[in-house]
Amino acid sequence: MAKDKLMALDLAEPVPLPKDLATQYATAKERLGFVPNVLRGYAHAPDRLANFIAMRDGLMGSDSGLTKAEREMIAVVVSSLNRCHYCLTSHGATLRRLTGDPPLADTLAMNFRAAGLPDRQRAMLEFVERLTQAPECIEDADRDLLREQGFSERDIWDIAEVTAFFNMTNRLAAATGMEPNREYYDLHRR
Repeated sequence: MAKDKLMALDLAEPVPLPKDLATQYATAKERLGFVPNVLRGYAHAPDRLANFIAMRDGLMGSDSGLTKAEREMIAVVVSSLNRCHYCLTSHGATLRRLTGDPPLADTLAMNFRAAGLPDRQRAMLEFVERLTQAPECIEDADRDLLREQGFSERDIWDIAEVTAFFNMTNRLAAATGMEPNREYYDLHRR
């Protein structure tokens, strides 16, 4: 992996950066210490980047019956199932930050069934797996299993929406050869 490689496509970042994009870069740099490659990759289309950020922030940061850590668990498991190097690396770092548990994040990336999760979270991730691998097979029985674990109708919607979003981002990262920022590998490992 090249040290500063962004992705396989040669899409230039605008120079100078539009004000809203410069603000997004500054916010990321302040929060993380670097600008994530996914933001830089989208920079050629600032309007779509704004939509991407709004969707991501809405899904991952809004009020929900799912904790922020559970939403990141979904991101990691979807990315594991899709073998998305970029998203596994970036969302693994976020999950480590949210849980303070690097072994949990790493185990979820490899095999969520080996993580010793409570029944509720395991049922959630089994639904995520089925929705990712065989969406045409989802039926009432799958939703009923979530209800039995105490998930509300809104929670089931949120699980499905987060799953769908990360399936989309995984495919975008794969199609463009998006490389994770090297900084992600060491983040929040204590």
